Amino acid sequence: MTPSTEIVLVSGTSCRVEGKAEDVEEQILDAARGSLLELVWLTETESGQRIGLNPAHVVLLRAGSS
Repeated sequence: MTPSTEIVLVSGTSCRVEGKAEDVEEQILDAARGSLLELVWLTETESGQRIGLNPAHVVLLRAGSS
């Protein structure tokens, strides 16, 4: 099973991405510390598409198993 993490944004929108919560958190923090308006790029579990999120809009991470 591939680990996944649910991300909830300030708007209430949520998405599930590939990766352990700790790894996703690290990617979000790296983007937040990067250049102004740097997005964090993650892979959605359902579609397999890469999505870019503004790290300043992330309000919750929830670990999942798949």
